[in-house]
Amino acid sequence: MPAVSDTHRTGYGNVKQMSENAAAKQGSRLAWLDALRGFAALCVVFDHGSTLLLLPVRSFLYQWLDLGQYGVFVFFLVSGYIVPASLERKGSVRGFWISRAFRLYPMFLVALVLSAVAYETGHGTIANAGRPPLAAVLGWLFMLQNLVAGVNVPNVAWTLTYEMTFYLLLAALFSWGIHRRSGLYASGFAVGAVALGGLFPMAAIGAWANSTGDHATILNGVVDALVFAGLALAVLSRSWLGKIGATLAAVVILVLVAVNQNYPYRWSGCVILALMFTGTLIYRAEQRLLSPERATPRTPGANKYWLRFSGKPAVAALVVGILIMLTFAGIWHGSRLGHHWQVQWATSVLLAGATFGLALAARRARIPRWCAWLGVISYSVYLLQSIVFDAYRSIPVLHRKHTMPDQVLFFAGLLVVIIGLSALTYYFVEKPMQRLGRRVSARFSYAAETGSGDTAPVPDGPSPAATRSASSSTVVAGGSGASP
Repeated sequence: MPAVSDTHRTGYGNVKQMSENAAAKQGSRLAWLDALRGFAALCVVFDHGSTLLLLPVRSFLYQWLDLGQYGVFVFFLVSGYIVPASLERKGSVRGFWISRAFRLYPMFLVALVLSAVAYETGHGTIANAGRPPLAAVLGWLFMLQNLVAGVNVPNVAWTLTYEMTFYLLLAALFSWGIHRRSGLYASGFAVGAVALGGLFPMAAIGAWANSTGDHATILNGVVDALVFAGLALAVLSRSWLGKIGATLAAVVILVLVAVNQNYPYRWSGCVILALMFTGTLIYRAEQRLLSPERATPRTPGANKYWLRFSGKPAVAALVVGILIMLTFAGIWHGSRLGHHWQVQWATSVLLAGATFGLALAARRARIPRWCAWLGVISYSVYLLQSIVFDAYRSIPVLHRKHTMPDQVLFFAGLLVVIIGLSALTYYFVEKPMQRLGRRVSARFSYAAETGSGDTAPVPDGPSPAATRSASSSTVVAGGSGASP
């Protein structure tokens, strides 16, 4: 028995070491994505902070580009690129949801608590704080607050709703083995943004829900019950019941996207989902995973016509077409918002696509460690930055007229505070919970019975020069979205 036990421990140690080595290798391969997330987070930080400081700089830049909107669009493209790879690599809907829960909820809970403390002490604001508390809590349960007349706390949390929407759709598609048709889904949502974006009601159910506190609570309770039932079946069952459950949750969320968005525009849901599936399309083209059903371009005897259609030039043309449709959707449906807004919309969509394309082209370049590290903590940065700026706003003595050099110093100081707090929450909240999530996921995952045989590779690695950058990147995604 001792010999068996020692062998078991040795084998476990080898497996653990192999897992750690694989994680390190994957981390270095995704350093360019981390750097891109960090850049997008800084754009959102500037967007919120420049309403308090550096107003002349903001006035100049925002003649053409809304940096906050642009940064969020970059986040969604990144999530679309990497999150499906995470699901397919696991091959388990259960494992996917476990890892997502440990990835998103701990820091989200921290942000909720900090926002509540700041609000109660007079150092923070909460939009629509008068909503019924129970309805607000029910909205946060599945991060669907922006689709159920809930309260976005902190104010940037509306993007998490669309991250969750994408996850629910992705899990349903994966359950049925039809998740690889990313171009079809991206194009479909882009067409929806153009054709239906001006017809969607902004908050049809929300108008009823806001009439009384009881209505809001009922709406949130019904949605939570349906989503919970769907997720429970998807996570617990490997049979057709799991597929039905995943589909139920996805259908509920699609209905809400169509009739009950609360912010920012009635066409936002289709645009965001189109961007995320576009990110997935780019990933599949890069990994040569575009194929009908289970066939890939690496499969002997695959349809020659399909191989020509799924080539990178064709995919690039499709991506450009989708971006043009999304640009047109905003310009058309947002005409009442004015020419200035239309210019900002167009530049935000097109530059987000161009930024992602340039980053993808340069992915084998050496990535500075600090750039990748900033992306690693970007979820905390995204959630905490508005709390810090609200605290600054609540202290009148800091609001006297400042010279431009003083404003630069104040802004730099606030940025240091945001990054410092984010580093603390990452190392003491996010990272430990991600590590725990990986252990729990590994213990309770199962190979999804989709018949697709997915064992998706991680995105292509960098050149040897990039590997030598010794990036501290870890494989994390979401939180824009993110979720940023």
